[in-house]
Amino acid sequence: MTLSVLLALVAAFLFACGSAAQQSEAAQVEAGEPLIAELLHRRRWWLGIVGDIGGYIFQAAALTLGSVLVVQPLIVTTLLFALPVSAVLTRARFGRTTWTLAGVLAAALAVFLVVGDPTAGAGDAPGSTWLWPLVAMGVVTAIAVVVGCVPTLRGTLRALAFGVATGMLFAVTTVLTKPVLTSFAHEGFWDNMARLFTDWRLYLLAACGIGAMYLQQRAFQLGPISSSLPAITVGEPVGAAVLGGVVLDESVVLTGIRGVLVLLSVLAMIATSVLLARRGSAPRADVVPDAAATRP
Repeated sequence: MTLSVLLALVAAFLFACGSAAQQSEAAQVEAGEPLIAELLHRRRWWLGIVGDIGGYIFQAAALTLGSVLVVQPLIVTTLLFALPVSAVLTRARFGRTTWTLAGVLAAALAVFLVVGDPTAGAGDAPGSTWLWPLVAMGVVTAIAVVVGCVPTLRGTLRALAFGVATGMLFAVTTVLTKPVLTSFAHEGFWDNMARLFTDWRLYLLAACGIGAMYLQQRAFQLGPISSSLPAITVGEPVGAAVLGGVVLDESVVLTGIRGVLVLLSVLAMIATSVLLARRGSAPRADVVPDAAATRP
């Protein structure tokens, strides 16, 4: 478990660097311009993509060694890494409230891991077991995308909605990664490759991953990183925890005083994410440009 925790933290750091680099570039694309076409010509954005790919590799390695309920909450630390990285890239200074909320988020994560004592379940499940949980995740994602597409809403609220949708798709991608990587038999290389490329979960994983990457760019374009990244980093582990619990029978303590603390920690993670997004809607109050950036 110790190695899976270390790998998850490395993944979170790489995701943070990737997200900060992508957001700094996506925010410069005007609303009327083709988003992806413009980003494809930006070197820093490509470096951000490399960071995301590296993060996913470490995350997948962590998932092969530990349960979804251990690895995914640790991905929330992406936010703690991303804020200072984003401050460097955008030359902005995040105020005390933002850092306090980020600290509360980290504390809630620690409570979830220590008190909840997540345990691994089955490594795989029959295809029929996946159907309705995936449909439910799809409905939540679709609603969030519709809200994000409403042009009359503030940009930061739309960024939050796209962040929720991104988190849901990343959650599906994460939970599908574990059975795809661990369901191989030991007949040999070619038999394993045949098994991999005839597995429907591989293609759904790829589709959700691509969709999440696109929605993430939309979220980054519409507001500061504190508007969307909290929703992404909390939505992914919460969605993955629910999906992992329902489909793979992973569990966390939900009885007695420990259960109360676990539920409170989850509510705290969600609440701090929303509050961080609201801080992003008032940049003058908590996110100000560095003096060096405005000096003529």
